[in-house]
Amino acid sequence: MRSSSKKPIINEFIEADEVRLVGADGSQVGVVSIEDALAAAEDAKLDLVLIAPDADPQSL
Repeated sequence: MRSSSKKPIINEFIEADEVRLVGADGSQVGVVSIEDALAAAEDAKLDLVLIAPDADPQSL
């Protein structure tokens, strides 16, 4: 049986100006630019993964 789930949107494929960033430890970092989020992911040696593409990062 084939999974109907789509591949996650990661790293440079994320088309957003800003995102709500969650740290590797699960802590809420806050709303940051996509550039800052990508840099934080790279520093942590992790991928940046888009979880809620239709969400407004400014709202909680």
